[in-house]
Amino acid sequence: MADTRMTLPGITPTQEMFDLYDRYCHNEIDRRTFMDRLGKFAVGGVTAAMLAEALLPRYASALQLSEDDPRITGARITYDSPDGAGRQGKQMGAYFVRPSKPAKAKLPAVVIVHENRGLNPHIADVARRTAAAGFLALAPDALYPLGGYPGNDDDGRAMQATRNGAEMLEDFIEAVKLMQIHPDSNGKVGIVGFCYGGGVCNNVAVRVPTLAASAPYYGSAAKPEDAAKINAPLLITLAGIDERVNATYPPYEAALKAAGKTFTTHIHDGCQHGFHNDTTPRFDPENARIAWNRTLDFFRKHLT
Repeated sequence: MADTRMTLPGITPTQEMFDLYDRYCHNEIDRRTFMDRLGKFAVGGVTAAMLAEALLPRYASALQLSEDDPRITGARITYDSPDGAGRQGKQMGAYFVRPSKPAKAKLPAVVIVHENRGLNPHIADVARRTAAAGFLALAPDALYPLGGYPGNDDDGRAMQATRNGAEMLEDFIEAVKLMQIHPDSNGKVGIVGFCYGGGVCNNVAVRVPTLAASAPYYGSAAKPEDAAKINAPLLITLAGIDERVNATYPPYEAALKAAGKTFTTHIHDGCQHGFHNDTTPRFDPENARIAWNRTLDFFRKHLT
């Protein structure tokens, strides 16, 4: 089961609390409703505010690589997305990270897609980890046209909900195309994403026939009728305790199989949606380690 090192002393979230948080972070209920319903668990001197703090991400205490880590070099960049943010006359922004001492002149590239709250510190950290493993890493921020990630996930969710979903997808497609022609790229690009980003991974695989690999983490499946359009191999990572997302996969997997597509699905039993995110109590360190190492091996196989 999940490690509770990210919880507050004396507070271990129950499954009901995890389910409530899942509904809140996916915009099914607002913050007031979330806090009101948390209140029924507030007993023995524990307040609803304390329970919320135990459930919400705590970025400062869990990041693995600092921006000045000697293994990597990172910068904030902008790029054009004419069918996405560009429709509103805006550019897209992203965090680009690369190895400081690359093993080769041309490197494989990976686009990292955030959750439904913009490019927060955890996803930026995942980009740094990807670069430290030997890849060019690009993590776009869907909130850049609105001013960028606002510094907290609550406002980030509200901001991302105002963007047009089809245009955001175009922004991530343009990120893949950008890395395919980047002068330091070998032309082979993969994509990995989490939650909302996992759904983007599935749909980018549908839309970009030259995508070399796609690794969605607990994100909604693409439409089964679109499965035949996918050329990229898929590495699908799901959490065992995630009924909402997992219910979208059986028809998708059946369609992939019928179309003769290459895909592998790994379901991590006993894990919560978001188990890879080491800034929340849903984090499961062993399963996160296994899943991430498998993902890096998958990219090494298909991108190098």
